[in-house]
Amino acid sequence: MWLERMRSDPAAHPKNRWGRCPGFRNTKEKHRSPTGRFPLARLIWIDWDSQADIPLLVPESKPSLLSHPSRRVSVCHPADPCRYHFKKDNESTTDFAYALSLARRGFSDDQIRQRILSERTDWSNHKGEKRIQDYLDRTIGRVKQVVNNS
Repeated sequence: MWLERMRSDPAAHPKNRWGRCPGFRNTKEKHRSPTGRFPLARLIWIDWDSQADIPLLVPESKPSLLSHPSRRVSVCHPADPCRYHFKKDNESTTDFAYALSLARRGFSDDQIRQRILSERTDWSNHKGEKRIQDYLDRTIGRVKQVVNNS
């Protein structure tokens, strides 16, 4: 209520003080700063002894236009991507691009691992089951970092 009435928002002060900057420009010569500018607001009074109780702003949720989720297929991207669509210069770059696409579509780590294992044919750079699993762990870990940071 106070936020709407005063047209203000909680300040960055640690005690949750609030205020209003009305746009007052004091152009008296005695208030001119050394850089030649005038203050934008005049501070009249500060109450350092009490703390304002300001409610949190809760964004209004807009109702969905559709009563049910759309079943439309993706126009620009295939609905179920395959590794072939992400062919790059080398196998590792292809795996990373493919895993990133799967992760952004909500696939789990195990599903991504199984898809790469089933669709990649050349494992000459990662011989042995342990090396393949370590490679997949590193790739999926980097993909998760990218997805979580974007």
